[in-house]
Amino acid sequence: MIPQSQSSSLQRLQLVEKRIVRVLELAGAVMEELGNSQGPRNDAVGAHCREFMIAMKEIQTTLREEIKSACEYRPFEKCDYSAKIANEICCKKLEYVIEKLDTMQHNLEQSTDDV
Repeated sequence: MIPQSQSSSLQRLQLVEKRIVRVLELAGAVMEELGNSQGPRNDAVGAHCREFMIAMKEIQTTLREEIKSACEYRPFEKCDYSAKIANEICCKKLEYVIEKLDTMQHNLEQSTDDV
């Protein structure tokens, strides 16, 4: 089972892949337009170039976010070390309290025996 964050990250990367394909299609359309025997239509070239630049910016932004997310330092992700340590500390505290209670019980018994 893929975790939700990893799944959404994969979905965003798949979207980037589709955008890259679209960018290549736009570049091809501009090349066709520039190679047109009647000359390029400026409006078509301009529209393709604008869409190309917008798509490139979106690709760059998404990839930057995904790289940043992938590189975040997560030393204790899926680690129960801190819980184990906290449990161990609680056990040691309980052992100490039991030891002190035993000592108090022993002192109480000695004091009642002396009276």
